[in-house]
Amino acid sequence: MDAGLTALLGAAVGSLATLGSAMLTGRAAARSQFGQWRRQHRRDAYAAYLGAAYDRDVAADAVRDALATDRPDLEDVDAKMEYFEAQVRGVQRAAEIVILEGPQVVVEALYGVVHAADDLAEVMRRMVRDAHAENTSRKAADTTLASAREHALYQSVKGLRAAATGVLDDSET
Repeated sequence: MDAGLTALLGAAVGSLATLGSAMLTGRAAARSQFGQWRRQHRRDAYAAYLGAAYDRDVAADAVRDALATDRPDLEDVDAKMEYFEAQVRGVQRAAEIVILEGPQVVVEALYGVVHAADDLAEVMRRMVRDAHAENTSRKAADTTLASAREHALYQSVKGLRAAATGVLDDSET
Protein backbone atom coordinates (compact mmCIF):
# COMPACT_ATOMS: atom_id res chain seq x y z
CA MET A 1 0.00 0.00 0.00
CA ASP A 2 1.17 3.46 -0.81
CA ALA A 3 2.43 5.53 2.19
CA GLY A 4 0.18 8.43 1.24
CA LEU A 5 -2.88 6.20 1.16
CA THR A 6 -1.92 4.69 4.51
CA ALA A 7 -1.57 8.16 6.01
CA LEU A 8 -4.91 9.18 4.54
CA LEU A 9 -6.66 6.07 5.95
CA GLY A 10 -5.00 6.65 9.33
CA ALA A 11 -6.22 10.23 9.39
CA ALA A 12 -9.74 9.15 8.41
CA VAL A 13 -9.86 6.50 11.16
CA GLY A 14 -8.51 9.03 13.68
CA SER A 15 -11.10 11.58 12.61
CA LEU A 16 -13.91 9.04 12.91
CA ALA A 17 -12.71 8.01 16.37
CA THR A 18 -12.53 11.65 17.47
CA LEU A 19 -15.98 12.34 16.04
CA GLY A 20 -17.44 9.29 17.79
CA SER A 21 -15.87 10.29 21.08
CA ALA A 22 -17.19 13.83 20.74
CA MET A 23 -20.68 12.49 20.03
CA LEU A 24 -20.61 10.26 23.10
CA THR A 25 -19.32 13.11 25.26
CA GLY A 26 -22.00 15.42 23.88
CA ARG A 27 -24.76 12.90 24.56
CA ALA A 28 -23.52 12.38 28.13
CA ALA A 29 -23.42 16.13 28.70
CA ALA A 30 -26.92 16.54 27.27
CA ARG A 31 -28.23 13.76 29.54
CA SER A 32 -26.58 15.39 32.53
CA GLN A 33 -28.04 18.80 31.69
CA PHE A 34 -31.49 17.28 31.18
CA GLY A 35 -31.19 15.53 34.56
CA GLN A 36 -30.27 18.81 36.25
CA TRP A 37 -33.15 20.59 34.51
CA ARG A 38 -35.60 17.87 35.54
CA ARG A 39 -34.40 17.89 39.18
CA GLN A 40 -34.78 21.67 39.30
CA HIS A 41 -38.35 21.52 37.97
CA ARG A 42 -39.22 18.78 40.42
CA ARG A 43 -37.63 20.68 43.29
CA ASP A 44 -39.64 23.77 42.38
CA ALA A 45 -42.88 21.74 42.19
CA TYR A 46 -42.22 20.00 45.51
CA ALA A 47 -41.30 23.26 47.22
CA ALA A 48 -44.41 25.03 45.87
CA TYR A 49 -46.61 22.19 47.09
CA LEU A 50 -45.04 22.07 50.54
CA GLY A 51 -45.31 25.85 50.83
CA ALA A 52 -49.00 25.77 49.87
CA ALA A 53 -49.59 22.89 52.30
CA TYR A 54 -47.92 24.88 55.07
CA ASP A 55 -50.19 27.87 54.37
CA ARG A 56 -53.23 25.56 54.42
CA ASP A 57 -52.12 24.07 57.74
CA VAL A 58 -51.70 27.51 59.31
CA ALA A 59 -55.21 28.41 58.11
CA ALA A 60 -56.54 25.14 59.59
CA ASP A 61 -54.92 25.98 62.92
CA ALA A 62 -56.64 29.38 62.87
CA VAL A 63 -60.03 27.72 62.35
CA ARG A 64 -59.40 25.24 65.14
CA ASP A 65 -58.29 28.06 67.46
CA ALA A 66 -61.44 30.06 66.63
CA LEU A 67 -63.56 27.02 67.45
CA ALA A 68 -61.78 26.33 70.75
CA THR A 69 -63.79 28.78 72.82
CA ASP A 70 -67.06 27.87 74.52
CA ARG A 71 -68.96 30.36 72.37
CA PRO A 72 -67.04 30.87 69.13
CA ASP A 73 -67.51 34.07 67.14
CA LEU A 74 -69.22 32.50 64.12
CA GLU A 75 -68.38 35.39 61.78
CA ASP A 76 -64.72 34.95 62.67
CA VAL A 77 -64.97 31.17 62.28
CA ASP A 78 -66.65 31.54 58.87
CA ALA A 79 -64.05 34.04 57.66
CA LYS A 80 -61.23 31.76 58.77
CA MET A 81 -62.94 28.75 57.23
CA GLU A 82 -63.35 30.61 53.93
CA TYR A 83 -59.64 31.45 53.98
CA PHE A 84 -58.84 27.82 54.81
CA GLU A 85 -60.91 26.60 51.85
CA ALA A 86 -59.04 29.02 49.56
CA GLN A 87 -55.75 27.59 50.81
CA VAL A 88 -57.04 24.06 50.15
CA ARG A 89 -57.68 25.02 46.52
CA GLY A 90 -54.13 26.38 46.27
CA VAL A 91 -52.75 23.11 47.58
CA GLN A 92 -54.81 21.20 45.03
CA ARG A 93 -53.38 23.32 42.20
CA ALA A 94 -49.84 22.75 43.45
CA ALA A 95 -50.52 19.00 43.74
CA GLU A 96 -51.32 18.82 40.02
CA ILE A 97 -47.81 20.02 39.18
CA VAL A 98 -46.25 17.45 41.52
CA ILE A 99 -48.31 14.75 39.83
CA LEU A 100 -47.03 15.90 36.42
CA GLU A 101 -43.40 16.04 37.57
CA GLY A 102 -43.50 12.70 39.40
CA PRO A 103 -42.03 10.18 39.79
CA GLN A 104 -44.52 7.63 41.08
CA VAL A 105 -42.91 7.30 44.53
CA VAL A 106 -43.49 11.02 45.16
CA VAL A 107 -47.01 10.91 43.71
CA GLU A 108 -47.91 8.03 46.04
CA ALA A 109 -46.55 9.97 49.03
CA LEU A 110 -48.52 13.01 47.83
CA TYR A 111 -51.73 10.97 47.81
CA GLY A 112 -51.03 10.05 51.43
CA VAL A 113 -50.84 13.75 52.30
CA VAL A 114 -54.02 14.51 50.34
CA HIS A 115 -55.90 11.73 52.11
CA ALA A 116 -54.71 12.85 55.56
CA ALA A 117 -55.56 16.49 54.80
CA ASP A 118 -59.03 15.53 53.59
CA ASP A 119 -59.61 13.54 56.79
CA LEU A 120 -58.68 16.55 58.91
CA ALA A 121 -60.76 18.96 56.82
CA GLU A 122 -63.79 16.68 57.17
CA VAL A 123 -63.61 16.94 60.97
CA MET A 124 -63.09 20.71 60.82
CA ARG A 125 -66.11 21.20 58.57
CA ARG A 126 -68.25 19.14 60.94
CA MET A 127 -66.98 21.21 63.88
CA VAL A 128 -67.98 24.41 62.07
CA ARG A 129 -71.44 23.02 61.25
CA ASP A 130 -71.86 21.96 64.89
CA ALA A 131 -70.80 25.43 66.08
CA HIS A 132 -73.47 27.00 63.86
CA ALA A 133 -76.07 24.55 65.18
CA GLU A 134 -74.85 25.18 68.75
CA ASN A 135 -74.33 21.43 69.07
CA THR A 136 -71.55 20.78 71.58
CA SER A 137 -72.17 17.05 71.99
CA ARG A 138 -69.20 16.05 69.77
CA LYS A 139 -66.89 18.99 70.46
CA ALA A 140 -64.49 17.20 72.81
CA ALA A 141 -64.37 14.06 70.67
CA ASP A 142 -63.92 16.06 67.46
CA THR A 143 -61.17 18.19 69.03
CA THR A 144 -59.32 15.01 69.98
CA LEU A 145 -59.96 13.49 66.55
CA ALA A 146 -58.75 16.67 64.83
CA SER A 147 -55.51 16.52 66.84
CA ALA A 148 -54.98 12.88 65.86
CA ARG A 149 -55.67 13.65 62.21
CA GLU A 150 -53.34 16.65 62.32
CA HIS A 151 -50.60 14.34 63.60
CA ALA A 152 -51.35 11.85 60.80
CA LEU A 153 -51.11 14.72 58.31
CA TYR A 154 -47.77 15.78 59.77
CA GLN A 155 -46.46 12.22 59.42
CA SER A 156 -47.62 11.98 55.81
CA VAL A 157 -45.94 15.30 54.99
CA LYS A 158 -42.73 13.92 56.49
CA GLY A 159 -43.09 10.91 54.18
CA LEU A 160 -43.57 13.17 51.17
CA ARG A 161 -40.49 15.19 52.09
CA ALA A 162 -38.45 11.99 52.41
CA ALA A 163 -39.67 10.69 49.04
CA ALA A 164 -38.97 14.03 47.35
CA THR A 165 -35.52 14.27 48.89
CA GLY A 166 -34.73 10.75 47.74
CA VAL A 167 -35.73 11.60 44.18
CA LEU A 168 -33.80 14.87 44.14
CA ASP A 169 -30.70 13.18 45.57
CA ASP A 170 -30.80 10.36 43.03
CA SER A 171 -28.91 11.58 39.97
CA GLU A 172 -30.43 8.84 37.81
CA THR A 173 -34.11 9.78 38.42
